[in-house]
Amino acid sequence: MNREFSEISQQLETWYARDGGEFLYGALRERLRPLLDVAFGYHTLQLGPLPLRNLLGQSPINHRILAGEEAAGGVSLVCHCDELPLESDSVDMVVALHTLDFCATPHQCLREMQRVLTPHGHLLIIGFNPASLLGLSQRVRGFARRGPWRALRPVSQGRLTDWLHLVGCELEHFHHVCPLPLWGGDRLRRTVGRVDSWAMRRNLPGGSLYIAHAIKEVPNIRRAPERLAVPRRLMGLVPKPAASSGGMPRHPRRQGSDIAA
Repeated sequence: MNREFSEISQQLETWYARDGGEFLYGALRERLRPLLDVAFGYHTLQLGPLPLRNLLGQSPINHRILAGEEAAGGVSLVCHCDELPLESDSVDMVVALHTLDFCATPHQCLREMQRVLTPHGHLLIIGFNPASLLGLSQRVRGFARRGPWRALRPVSQGRLTDWLHLVGCELEHFHHVCPLPLWGGDRLRRTVGRVDSWAMRRNLPGGSLYIAHAIKEVPNIRRAPERLAVPRRLMGLVPKPAASSGGMPRHPRRQGSDIAA
């Protein structure tokens, strides 16, 4: 287990346990609900540094795998995100919660997620938006080496779109969660919460979190039509039509014409 990753996981969980983090997590679950309902199959997988934040409970898929780098909480698969011990084309949906944000090899991690997905499987990537107000404040805290933000490597929407295209995934939609960070007291937070709800219903850009919904594409391979091979031993069993002496084939005389004659 990577000690740095363990510290990041604990600090990130502490941040989400605060009032603003809980509101953000609740808004994320509401935003995810209709996206989880579109996937059906046998297996679904969640990755990321938050093993205690299980988002798969809303999925209609029964077999849910929660992966992490340590056996904590409900983790059932201990592994690194860039080396998944799963068969290719075996998982119907992958949910990556801040997996790329804190991964040293995000592109390799994305390739692994694409590899284990079934053809036309669903991929949901959740990350911090570096272009949001929250993303700017996280960058400042990262420069000051404060909290988990010192190891934060957020992926922009444009870069993630390019990466998805390179690994063979088609981006369906980008969803934004909570354009305004929750600052101030309870009264201000309630006002900001109403504005956030209005903005999320219209999917306005600039959300603190983004949800990238992509589908694994499979290239169509066209094959030449195969000809039916007739065994040679059967060739002699097919009777050939008898050749006629004239240009037109002879027809047998009907009994009626013989009797009339």
